[in-house]
Amino acid sequence: MAQYFNISGELTQELLAAGDEVGVKKIALTNIHADTTCTVSLYIEKKLTGKFYLLKGVELPIGATLVYDGLGFSNAVGEFGLYIKLTKSASETPVVDVIIN
Repeated sequence: MAQYFNISGELTQELLAAGDEVGVKKIALTNIHADTTCTVSLYIEKKLTGKFYLLKGVELPIGATLVYDGLGFSNAVGEFGLYIKLTKSASETPVVDVIIN
């Protein structure tokens, strides 16, 4: 089942916690801000193992959708969580829609 998120601001946000048991195969990111591009970093992290970037500092133009396909990581208890960090390219707050399949 798909999960939907509307992410805004520059704080790192958890999309999936370790233990959510979600099978992630594809992630779609869409910049829905009307006036500005934003930079997206998407990563998985596991305690005592570290952070692994799927995307780091990727610029997402206004209205553009980026689809990351062919993913496979364990989201079981004690395994990886999925996180997103947006960075604004102007003085306005970045806003991105995220769909996880």
